[in-house]
Amino acid sequence: MITYNTTYHIEATEADNLIVFLHEAYVPAATSSGELTNPRLSRVLSHQDDASECFSLQFDCESTFVLHKWYKETGSKLNEELLKVFKDKVAGFPTLMEKVW
Repeated sequence: MITYNTTYHIEATEADNLIVFLHEAYVPAATSSGELTNPRLSRVLSHQDDASECFSLQFDCESTFVLHKWYKETGSKLNEELLKVFKDKVAGFPTLMEKVW
C-alpha cells in the first residue's frame, strides 16, 4: 500500500474555493474507480503567511502500477480541470510515500 500525496499551494483568497472544489468535484471523481481510497485533506501548518495557504490531499493506493493507471485514465484530466478553475493561483506537487512502520 502506498500513499499518494499532493501538496497544493494556493493564494489565500482562493483557499476556501479550493477546499470546496476538492471536496465536491475532485475527490469524488478521483475515488470513483476505487483505485484511490481513504481521501484525507489537511491544512499544512508549517506554512503560515497572509498571502497563501497550503493543503495536503492524500489517498491510499494498492501499488505504483495502479496509481500510474489511475493517473493516465483519470488524474491527468482532474489536474487539467483544477488548473482551468484556479489558473496560476494554485501550484501542486505530488509525493509518493510508503508506510515504514
